[in-house]
Amino acid sequence: MNDNEPISAHLAVSGLSVGTPGHVLVRAVDLHIPAGGVLTLLGESGSGKSLLAQAIMGNLPASLSCSGTVDVGGRRSDAADLPARRALWGRQLALLPQEPWLALDPTMRVARQIAEVHELVAGMAPEVAAPTAQAGLERLGMGGAGEKYPFQISGGMAQRVAFLATHAAGAPVMIIDEPTKGLDADRRADVLTVLRAAIADGLTLLTITHDVWLARQLRGQVAVMLGGEIVERGDTATVLVAPGHAYTRRLLAAEPAAWPHLAPVKADEGEVLVHIDSVAKSFGAQHLFAGVTAQIRRGEFIAVTGPSGSGKTTFGNIALGLLRPDSGTVTRGAGLARTAFQKIYQDPAAAFAPSATLRRSLQDVVTLHRLAWPELEGLLTRLRLRPALLDRLPSQVSGGELQRFALARVLLLRPALIFADEPTSRLDPVTQQETLALLAEHAREYGCAVLLVTHDADIPARMATRVISLSASRSSVP
Repeated sequence: MNDNEPISAHLAVSGLSVGTPGHVLVRAVDLHIPAGGVLTLLGESGSGKSLLAQAIMGNLPASLSCSGTVDVGGRRSDAADLPARRALWGRQLALLPQEPWLALDPTMRVARQIAEVHELVAGMAPEVAAPTAQAGLERLGMGGAGEKYPFQISGGMAQRVAFLATHAAGAPVMIIDEPTKGLDADRRADVLTVLRAAIADGLTLLTITHDVWLARQLRGQVAVMLGGEIVERGDTATVLVAPGHAYTRRLLAAEPAAWPHLAPVKADEGEVLVHIDSVAKSFGAQHLFAGVTAQIRRGEFIAVTGPSGSGKTTFGNIALGLLRPDSGTVTRGAGLARTAFQKIYQDPAAAFAPSATLRRSLQDVVTLHRLAWPELEGLLTRLRLRPALLDRLPSQVSGGELQRFALARVLLLRPALIFADEPTSRLDPVTQQETLALLAEHAREYGCAVLLVTHDADIPARMATRVISLSASRSSVP
């Protein structure tokens, strides 16, 4: 975006519906965001929020049809005319997807791909684009990430990089899907600052999120989606203070700060599964943590906290035996099967074969380990996953749905230790509460230990028996 070229464009959607023959997925949505305005779309996983965004972008799969109209800054087109909106990509209309890896080139260093967008799309001179890209990284607390590749940074960092690259194109209308998922409080505040600055410059923003805090902070309008329909909409200050719809009230009541406290398990009662003694880990010049000592026992629900980049995922991988520490020792309980240690990945797309249906992936696990399919079906019901989703590819379900499929697959194996790396980052508050309650119930019933990575301070306060807090080169373990 050139500083001397202000941006301004509205976004209007009228009667937009998406579906397959005989099945409506998104029903007659009407939205209007004035130029420079913001609308935040809230709703449960699988309610159609991301599908609505793809329809607006003109990026639906061939198996789906849509109707209605979409108007981007006066460029009005039939919703079914997908090429008309694809012609607007980058310069008029942009989307930051929920999965940051889909927006980043894995073969290009972080700073270079942001600078390239400044050059090729916004027309910035190379000698200006490079420092502009670096300045953007530094504003978001990632000044040292510029020379790394996407696979060398955390999921939360990748999300912020993807935003910088998308915004560099200078499109006046942007759709952002879950911009704060997996971020700690400081990093969420950084993203909010950048979004507010972009809105002040004239950006028209449609934000899809489960983060009620973000909706409150962005102000503007809010719309609540349930079952493919908008069930409530209005000024954010009004809707989130005095909601009129029962689902909106339930959504607000399910924020972690309102959860009841779970009775903690005594830390010295269960069998020791992993003994960690004075471990440290660095990657090159980046020191993550040092001197971490802890015991993980059966039945415990342990939260691992710390700012983005402090090594939470790395620590969990060391506990599982997926990584070796630079120093210190890790001793795991004797006589445990290789399936006794399981991981729920922060990015569930990385845990499923992209060309196999979910049914095939899950059936392979059931067959390999001689498990019972009806038990899996029971877990899917508890997680509110419709049987019809099983016959879709991982890319054809929402991020929240895929995250719950990953959880069901792990729970089916009844492991001794589950490392859950932000397992609810893509879930709305209602589904998050239900999912973590199921995880805690499973831990109690089967004597399983859970090592939970989370950036939400209220979740450990309600659920954890204790907390392992990591920061650069040091840790705090009660």
